[in-house]
Amino acid sequence: MKTFVMKEIGRVGFMEKPVPRPGPLDAVVRTTAALICTSDSHTVKGGIGPRENLTLGHEAVGVVHEVGDEVKDFRPGDRVLVGAITPDWGDLASQNGHPSQSGAPLGGFKFANSKDGVFAEYFHVNEADANLAKIPDEVTDEMAVYCADMLSTGFMGAENGNIPIGGTVAVLAQGPVGLMATAGARLRGAGLIIGVESVPRRQKLARVYGADEIVDFTTENVVERVHELTHGQGVDTAIEALGAEATFQSAVEITKPGGTVSNTGYYGEGEFVRIPRIAWGVGMADKTISTGLCPGGRLRMDRLLRMLVTKRIDPTHMTTHTFRFDEMERAFEVADKKLDDVVKVLISF
Repeated sequence: MKTFVMKEIGRVGFMEKPVPRPGPLDAVVRTTAALICTSDSHTVKGGIGPRENLTLGHEAVGVVHEVGDEVKDFRPGDRVLVGAITPDWGDLASQNGHPSQSGAPLGGFKFANSKDGVFAEYFHVNEADANLAKIPDEVTDEMAVYCADMLSTGFMGAENGNIPIGGTVAVLAQGPVGLMATAGARLRGAGLIIGVESVPRRQKLARVYGADEIVDFTTENVVERVHELTHGQGVDTAIEALGAEATFQSAVEITKPGGTVSNTGYYGEGEFVRIPRIAWGVGMADKTISTGLCPGGRLRMDRLLRMLVTKRIDPTHMTTHTFRFDEMERAFEVADKKLDDVVKVLISF
């Protein structure tokens, strides 16, 4: 089969690999649609260390090709979604309520990390009954694939943010995860949602997904403007959706005492992320910093798919570019270098 791989740090390309085979509890899925994530760029740049000929990608849907002998709920021909995070559900961390950390810190993050990813004509899924979800007939592949990561991660940012009904929220950065965090904040009942973003296309999408106010960090001071919009109080919840130290520091500074900083960002470089001491109340301002890795699992995916069936949200507004799998090198360049005002790149197989 054809795969798209990280050949080494800084270099990608196609290569042929054998079609994977499932273990007794596993499945092999024939890929029909996938999305490129900024995390793929972090990986290629060395964010998780050196890798050789690692198949990239962690957001995909497809059709079941083969299942192991002990798989009960899925059969060849089923149209399925798999989360970007595929935990080992018997692991102690999973039993303790943190399945994304199964086996090790971030251990549920297997695709394009500890095993080959989904940018391939076929991919392997561990513990199929727990990690696959059937896609309802009324949901297209192009819509369902967003549940693998973007909806799950963005909504997690809102869920971890402890947003009170009618509360104030700022979402720092309106990339795909930030946009879904904005949508999640609206669904959680926020009374005021402030989107921090400078790119006009993303500003427009932020308003589509629920932002009441936009703060452009290139033309105004984010901390001052957010305090102005909240009458000097700061927000109940700040969601960091970029993964940059400066953005994280702003999130701490704009959060009111007793509020929550919900971090979804991937910090791909540097040894430390510093906390502004005074804004943190020298460590005693009752500000909670919550972190998380994109939740996975069948129950999570079923819930997200239900949101699409009932038309609570349409993530496809974020699809700005579509490429065939054989155009993957160009597609990756567009996503990696943020060319042509890209938001999200869809790959069709």
